[in-house]
This record gives sequence, C-alpha cells and structure tokens, in this order.
Amino acid sequence: MAKKSKKLSKQPEQVYQFKFAQVGIVPQIWRRVHLPPDYTFGDLHLAIQATMGWDDYHLHEFKVPNPRTGVLQRIGDSSEEIDDFYGTSALSEDKAKIADYFSPENKLAVYTYDFGDDLQVKVRFERVLPAKEGVKYPVCTAGKRAAIPEDSGGVWGYEELLEILKDSEHEDYEGTLEWLGVEFDPEHFDPKEVVFP
Repeated sequence: MAKKSKKLSKQPEQVYQFKFAQVGIVPQIWRRVHLPPDYTFGDLHLAIQATMGWDDYHLHEFKVPNPRTGVLQRIGDSSEEIDDFYGTSALSEDKAKIADYFSPENKLAVYTYDFGDDLQVKVRFERVLPAKEGVKYPVCTAGKRAAIPEDSGGVWGYEELLEILKDSEHEDYEGTLEWLGVEFDPEHFDPKEVVFP
C-alpha cells in the first residue's frame, strides 16, 4: 500500500525546482516539479511516483552524494531485501531532508525503482524559487511523454512494447493494448493530470 506524503501546515516561503528525467530513453521522458524544502526523500519518492504515474509497489532507493564527504549515500525505505543485496543499510528516507542534500553545488541524485526492471530517474535540483501565494505544493509545472509503464521490462521492454504498438498486425498487439489500456499514448503528458498523494 502506498504511503501518503505529509500535508503542509503552512505555505512555504520558498520551493525547490527539480527536473526528473527517465534514464536510457530517447526522446527524453521528463517532469519539472516544485517541492517544499522541508520535504524528506520519502516525500520526494512519492512525488516521483505521482509524476510518473506509478503505483509504488516495488522497492526503490536514491543514490546521492553526501554534501560533506562527496561519497555516494544510499537513501531509501528500510528494507532487508535491499540491505542484504548491498550488505549495508540505507539511510531512512523518512528522516533525510532534501534541503540537507540538494544545493547548487550538489545537484544530482539517481532514483531507482523496481530493481528487476531497473527504472532509473535522474533527479536534478535546478533552483530555489519564491513560493507563490495560494499555490498548493507540490506542483508539477511541465513534462514530456508518458512514463515507462511499470512491469514493462524496463527500457528494453518498453522499446519492444512501442514497436508492437506500431504494428496492428503484430501477434501481441491486442494483448499489449489490453494490458496497457486502450487510451495509452506514449507521447501524452499533461502536468495538470498529476495528483500528488
């Protein structure tokens, strides 16, 4: 079951602008998002899930340089399965604040979702902006293309899926359409359709 992000008790004075871009796919699939600086990496995870249209039922983690040491830090939900794989524990995403990691000098992180399909999203901190009065944050302001659907086999599987969709005579065409939903359009994305938890 997906967890909920925190409800803001007051309007933030500033917001962090991020760009989320799926790794390994051309043309690029991306989103631009404004988040309150008191958000944790757990909240950042939920924002990525919302903008990509994913359902949060796979394991995930972030890798981000520690701003004090420069060493890559693993941040995620505490999972024995992930810890056993790496042999080390990840920092709790519910305790690590984005403001403690992202800055003009420390802009990048990589978010991995579904270790089988290896869906990776480059998280780029772009800038700090003044919050707009009356705007409910977080907010998605822009983006391009539908995200790679969950359980489609990662980038390679998605590229194969797109080839099937181009050929209505393909033996897997009808089954693929049924699995994706008839309305799936790989080029469609509307930031107004993003609903944050």
